[in-house]
Amino acid sequence: MPHYHTLGTIPHKRHTQFRKPDGKLYSEQLFSTEGFSSDSSLLYHCHPPTEIVRTDEPYDVSPRIAEDKMLKHRSFGGFRIRPEKDYLQSRKPILVNNDCHIVLAAPQESMKDYFYKNADADELIFVHEGTGVLRTLYGNLGFGYGDYLVIPRGTICQIEFSGPDNRLFIVESFSPIRYPKKYLSRYGQLLEHAPYCERDIRVPQNLTTKDEKGDFLIRTKKRGSMYGIHYGHHPFDVIGWDGCCYPFAFSIHDFEPITGRVHQPPPVHLTFEGNNYVVCSFCPRLFDYHPQAIPAPYNHSNIDSDELLYYVDGDFMSRKHVTRGMLTLHPGGIPHGPHPGAVDKSIGAKETKELAVMVDTFHPLKLTVEALEIEDPGYTMSWAE
Repeated sequence: MPHYHTLGTIPHKRHTQFRKPDGKLYSEQLFSTEGFSSDSSLLYHCHPPTEIVRTDEPYDVSPRIAEDKMLKHRSFGGFRIRPEKDYLQSRKPILVNNDCHIVLAAPQESMKDYFYKNADADELIFVHEGTGVLRTLYGNLGFGYGDYLVIPRGTICQIEFSGPDNRLFIVESFSPIRYPKKYLSRYGQLLEHAPYCERDIRVPQNLTTKDEKGDFLIRTKKRGSMYGIHYGHHPFDVIGWDGCCYPFAFSIHDFEPITGRVHQPPPVHLTFEGNNYVVCSFCPRLFDYHPQAIPAPYNHSNIDSDELLYYVDGDFMSRKHVTRGMLTLHPGGIPHGPHPGAVDKSIGAKETKELAVMVDTFHPLKLTVEALEIEDPGYTMSWAE
């Protein structure tokens, strides 16, 4: 999905001899999330990326399903997920299906003694609280409040946080995360009507080659299990790379809202998409400017999708009692809309300061044990207030 980029030193021609100063060959690796039929990058390692020295017994990390069928509106307190020191242990899947997993995390410490690779899914990490650096074999990406980090499956990474207070909203995608097709030219450029452009995309920088021997643990997630695979050389031993498959960052604050004379439907907030789901960004914007406009969203039926909204910051005129980190789930099959009184209250309002991330899935989501532990049981009847 990103456009061509290169860092470090690479040979003039791909798949040809590329030698170190001592005459030995660098080890070329093709990296792609869809075999040889999609975007890829070529990386040049100081050592073969295959040198496994030992393995650990895998352990189960599959979601614990509590409800696989349901038809009622739900709400969850995302900030009720308890902080944990270790990054991987802090990740709690709360809503899942075969297309994506929705995960909340509140890690307190950086990855120090291991690296991480998701061998099943691309990852979209929204940074609600915290700052730091995403380190990969492609280089480094600094991140902070409001950043989306898009990490292709199979990418070896190490996340360094600046402090202990971090809150993350994560989408694990079992298909590639893409720019929406409607924003792209037939050649792949973001078009003029898109709410962001290539200038808003931050690519890895400061490639640092780690030519080090030792025992380097890569915790690798595959089909619900976490495998410990130890390598004899540092995984970030890349001297250079080029291509179109690599991690990148995009700030929700760089999303340019699309507005109109009357209320615009949710697809105007579209930011990313995968197979059978989309991700939208609700950002501060001017309200509709028809003289008789109703800024509050109209009631609508979710017939073919589950709508999950993650509240980040600001005021939400369509809903009462909203808190930071709150999630609402409106399943396909029943209509939903503004809370009582919200429509009249919205008339005459000029703008909204709301900030939220929405995930619409076109197949039903299942609730996990962790989701029930943070649920607000009174939400279902809140339209009767």
